[in-house]
Amino acid sequence: MSELTVTLLRLGYLALLWLLVLSAIGVLRRDLYGTQITRRRVPGRTPAPAAATSTAPTPQAGAAPAAPAAAPERVSRRTRAGSGPSRLVVTEGPLRGTTLPLGASAVLIGRAPGCTLVLDDDYSSSRHARIFPQGGQWFVEDLGSTNGTYVADQRVEAPTPVPTGTPVRVGQSVLELQR
Repeated sequence: MSELTVTLLRLGYLALLWLLVLSAIGVLRRDLYGTQITRRRVPGRTPAPAAATSTAPTPQAGAAPAAPAAAPERVSRRTRAGSGPSRLVVTEGPLRGTTLPLGASAVLIGRAPGCTLVLDDDYSSSRHARIFPQGGQWFVEDLGSTNGTYVADQRVEAPTPVPTGTPVRVGQSVLELQR
């Protein structure tokens, strides 16, 4: 072999080693910081954080108050009365400490970016479970996940009521409804 061939093989081997090192660093970074999820913007709809922090618009003469402004007041009145849970809290797992306020709509849990609570967990399905209100109480429903959903160590086969403070296991995460 010529000296040029040996030098090109050495450089190719060096480039391959650097590629391996950089891919290992990428895997470690994803494990430490998780997958970055971007939210889709729906035209004509304001994002929830911006709406919560903005000041109230000045009403125009003869204009009726907007309906969405009354919804948070109704929810806060319900939570003050103590009639039910007001938030969903992740108590164990990668998203420990995450809190979602509960409203009148269902909370979809899974790995898909379109879910309400996005889990970065290999043991959860893309659309794993749904927590929803019905008849004054909250229920959990497994959406055909591979590893199942558990309420207090019992596998969920049908929509199951979830009392406040009862652990709900979805993959490696444990969730609780709290007041």
